[in-house]
Amino acid sequence: MSVTNPKKTKPKSRFSKVNAWLHLWLGLASGIVVLIMAVTGSILVFEHEIKAMTSPWLNVEAQSADKILPPSKIYALVKKTLPEKDIHGLWYNGLDKTVKVDIESDSLIYVNPYNGQITGMVDHEDFFHIIDEGHRHLWLDEEIGTQITVWATLIFFFLLISGLILWFPKKWNKTTLNNSLKIKWKAKFKRLNYDLHNVMGFYALTLAVVISFSGLLMSFHWLRESIYWITGGEEKDKNKTEQIVKENVLSKQQLDKLTAADFIWKKVRTEIAVENKEAIIINFPDAPKDDFYACTDMHNGVWRDLYFDSATLELIPKSQKYISNEPFSDWLMRTNYSLHVGAIGGISTKIFYFMASLICATLPITGFYIWWGRKKTKKR
Repeated sequence: MSVTNPKKTKPKSRFSKVNAWLHLWLGLASGIVVLIMAVTGSILVFEHEIKAMTSPWLNVEAQSADKILPPSKIYALVKKTLPEKDIHGLWYNGLDKTVKVDIESDSLIYVNPYNGQITGMVDHEDFFHIIDEGHRHLWLDEEIGTQITVWATLIFFFLLISGLILWFPKKWNKTTLNNSLKIKWKAKFKRLNYDLHNVMGFYALTLAVVISFSGLLMSFHWLRESIYWITGGEEKDKNKTEQIVKENVLSKQQLDKLTAADFIWKKVRTEIAVENKEAIIINFPDAPKDDFYACTDMHNGVWRDLYFDSATLELIPKSQKYISNEPFSDWLMRTNYSLHVGAIGGISTKIFYFMASLICATLPITGFYIWWGRKKTKKR
């Protein structure tokens, strides 16, 4: 009589054991930080939309574009009200939005773009500013807290990769696919918790990788330079002398900063801007020889930096091109922030990012309960 031996479970490879061990202990070590960053990040996804609905001083009744006051007039009207404050720049936000005035103060000043009246003086440290501080440096000393969040993000990126390896079915069949892709909502807590970690983690994986990696690009200069080079970016010569044609332009002596600001504002609106033409930032130079800075094409979390020679008001070559005209390497660097916050595709991508961030916030919790449950089982 023959006896059939039961199938032996194939022992795990050393790589699998090390990967599982690192996933566990690195996850436990970084869990609290990841939880805080994910929750605060999910709140910040809809910052602009929430502010627009809850801050009446940000909104005005839209009028025709030709009725918007130029920088010189808004500057003069604000100075009349706040003569002791230095004005560094003006943020035009569109036909139905107020102009934000960048002044030397802890408060933010908002002005009606059609009559120059101040609509609000708001403390800079509002709710979202506090949430942002938690996201960036955990409400700790900025230098110390930033180091913690940066390295926690790097660990989280590794955990996403190691988690995918752990999730990957050993055999591809209907049963393993169901276990890997479906949550057993009616199962006991231990199984349900495992599915919430394993399955939901997989569904959030792609966006979680984008969020964490884009955060790392902002944090590590060497990584940003490396990715820029890998994607075909060319090193820019910072010491290169830029030649500027200086014909048929008002001389420096004929221009004060307000006249120059008006000229640049009009030029950007009518000749340069492509997206959202009425949303423009104009900064006043600190010194007469400094370049004028302007920002335009602010759309879905992407913007375009422009620099104008203070003597000629000509556009300087270091100014950015329209985003669609950039090579992939520059496009990637310029859209990195938009990719990080979910604004790249407008409200639709923000919804997906919000959901992914909430799932990321649950991973340290469900992961902890998986470890705790196994620990209790071993004790028995």
